Amino acid sequence: MFRSVFNKLSSLNLFKSAQIRNMSQLQGKLSGKVAVVTASTEGIGLAIAKRLANDGASVVISSRKKHKVDEAVAEIKSISDNVSGIPCHVGKQEDRKLLLDFAVAKYGGIDILVSNAAVNPVMCQVLDTNEEAWDKIFDINVKAAFLLTQAAVPLLEKRGGGSIVYVSSIAAYKAMELLGAYSVSKTALLGLTKAAAAQCSSMNIRVNCLCPGIIDTKFSTAITSSDESLEIVKQTVPMRRVGNPDECAGIVSFLCSDDASYVTGESFVVAGGLYSRL
Repeated sequence: MFRSVFNKLSSLNLFKSAQIRNMSQLQGKLSGKVAVVTASTEGIGLAIAKRLANDGASVVISSRKKHKVDEAVAEIKSISDNVSGIPCHVGKQEDRKLLLDFAVAKYGGIDILVSNAAVNPVMCQVLDTNEEAWDKIFDINVKAAFLLTQAAVPLLEKRGGGSIVYVSSIAAYKAMELLGAYSVSKTALLGLTKAAAAQCSSMNIRVNCLCPGIIDTKFSTAITSSDESLEIVKQTVPMRRVGNPDECAGIVSFLCSDDASYVTGESFVVAGGLYSRL
């Protein structure tokens, strides 16, 4: 009799465990989280926003142009109702504040910050970069990421912790000849990742970095615009193809989830096997 009762209880517990697992999967691994993603109306940023929404997060998207934000929100609405957006030029302090204030007012707080905004106004070797272009690259690619982090960390701490992900580049590890200053700015993000992760660990905030390779986006058309140049690019990639934005999104969702609860200060390369050692 005792064995029969024990077996029934065991079966019931297994059933309840399965229910909990299924419910968790149904809700998504980021259920209850609020994510802010900059430069998220196209390319890698949009793919990340979609994936975070698909995995259960409430997502605030942004970019400089309102019509782009509206279009992206409408697109993501097919995945989740918990998405909204606001125009934001990350180089402007008032816009950064409005972005974070909007997320708090809309969803009650912030758990995830994905800093994806970047520019490259010139195509030249590093020592040929003029001062104006250098300043613009570092203002947007590095300084804005740093200032957003400063502003977001107290908000994440109020929620008991969270996750920050910077979007760097394979160029951070091996400078691309005609993307000289851009490459240096992306290397700087690797350093920011390490430094911020060390300081934020005591607040239960993890900081990591995504380093995409050559991905099929508007940004990459400068080096993949012709069949000839595209073929040359493919020959440099061990997997013999360029990546697509969705292939960058999964690792970000992982880094923002409890699956990566002991991962911080790290940089993850998604580049089809391109060389990635600093």
